[in-house]
Amino acid sequence: MESRNREKKRKRREILEKKKAIDESLKAASAHKDHLTAFPSFRQYERNGLSVHLESGCGDKLSSAEKQYILNLLKANMEGPYGSEWPAEEKVKRREMVASEARYIFARELDAPSASASEMSKTNFAESKGSIVGFVHFRFCLEEDVPVLYVYELQLESRVQGKGLGKFLMQLIELIARKNRMGAVVLTVQKANLLAMNFYLSKLRYVVSSISPSRVDPFTGVEKSYEILCKVFDNKSKALLQE
Repeated sequence: MESRNREKKRKRREILEKKKAIDESLKAASAHKDHLTAFPSFRQYERNGLSVHLESGCGDKLSSAEKQYILNLLKANMEGPYGSEWPAEEKVKRREMVASEARYIFARELDAPSASASEMSKTNFAESKGSIVGFVHFRFCLEEDVPVLYVYELQLESRVQGKGLGKFLMQLIELIARKNRMGAVVLTVQKANLLAMNFYLSKLRYVVSSISPSRVDPFTGVEKSYEILCKVFDNKSKALLQE
């Protein structure tokens, strides 16, 4: 009996220690205000006729102009895929985008097309800013006891789509996730958004997660308008989020 009690205490202690470690990793990841500092080579994107500079942001520090830009781009890109669900979803996104835990990467195109990102100093960037042409909104959270980086939004203006910027941003997101010891990158995609589905499943090799409605219950999943996709980085995360 005594040995059984000791074993129970040991297992309980292990569970608590794992939970504490996960909580600390999420807290540490969320504490970073600028995840780009660890990946300086990703601050610029100069390919396929685009000259873009990346910068970080926080949901509770967004300017009025940034908030309005986010809302405008979300409506332009997502009103169609959401259909009749959009008015309700737009209200949700308004709240989500300004949360203190929301982290952003903004892509700014230089106003002066003759000047490339590599030719300008950080000071010049701060002065010129440049026009935002897209953004990623992400957070660090827990899914099925797995610490994950959850991509809430990846939105690009139509004129810069198809030029590799989306893939570049997702490569950066995966690096940020790995550096912060997350078990996976997770995101939600509307089924009606066929271009996004193809982008994640075919080009980036994400898979439909085991927590997605269509896999939890195929019968009721058919009625849902979205799928949850993931890319896992270790066997434990694979067992809980993919298999």
